[in-house]
Amino acid sequence: MNSIESAAPQKPRRNYKFKSRKYEKFIPAFFILAASVSIITTVGIVLTLFTDALHFFRAVPLSEIFSTELAPLAAEPKFGFIPLIMGTVLTSLIAMLVATPIGLTAAIYMSQFATDRVRKIIKPIIELLAGIPTIVYGFFAYSFVTPLLTRLIPTLEAKNVLSPGIVMGIMIIPLVTSLSEDAMSSVPNAIREAALGLGSTKLEASVQVVLPAALSGVIASIVLGISRAVGETMIVAIASGSSKRFTLDVTQSIQTMTGYIVEFTSGDAGSGTIGYYSLYAVGLILFAFTLLLNMTAQHISRKFREVY
Repeated sequence: MNSIESAAPQKPRRNYKFKSRKYEKFIPAFFILAASVSIITTVGIVLTLFTDALHFFRAVPLSEIFSTELAPLAAEPKFGFIPLIMGTVLTSLIAMLVATPIGLTAAIYMSQFATDRVRKIIKPIIELLAGIPTIVYGFFAYSFVTPLLTRLIPTLEAKNVLSPGIVMGIMIIPLVTSLSEDAMSSVPNAIREAALGLGSTKLEASVQVVLPAALSGVIASIVLGISRAVGETMIVAIASGSSKRFTLDVTQSIQTMTGYIVEFTSGDAGSGTIGYYSLYAVGLILFAFTLLLNMTAQHISRKFREVY
């Protein structure tokens, strides 16, 4: 009786296995479809940028594009993108000058000095900065940081490069901290213990041994942070202004590539005009910037990666 009772429930299990095998034939196709969504989307974006930007490059010579005169709505429009590129570079550099030392310091503390309890408290607080909407950062830069900096720099304009650059750096801190902390935490404990056994202090072991061992991940986090800063839109659109002049003075207003796109998508450029197609040209240059930075981060990560 026991053998009969134990054998009876096996039939539905076999039917279940048969049905599951039948459905498993469709699972690879579903996974391929899900994976191809990102590829199709990327190809569609690139084709759209290239197709519409081609109209602009046919009408505007390269000598004008790489000039410092930008007046897209003038009677005789000028489309020199150097002021936009310079504005993007300045804000990104200021952001990384803020994010890199603070992010690395926080990463070293959490990976080498903090206890597990302290790390569980501090890390979520730092990563909370990544969840704040960028438009909130923009208003914070314009209404709080700029008036604060005006007390220190009286010549600072209401719209400037310095304020959004600093706030962008604050926004990027979680990215640099999290990736750098993961890279330093992945260094084997044997390397730390060997440095301490040779007489190094904990700070010396962290800076002179662990940090160089995790250099690939640290550099990759910095490059990805720069890529994030280059593509930032709302902070620079609100706090850096829309001045299209070419300047290296961070106390003055200047426009970035993303700020230019935001301004013209509000309806200033009529559809089918050269100004309209200039949006796609700027978008293509911005895409090339971010693609180059991401490829650089991957190359650095592969070149300096240590396998333990």
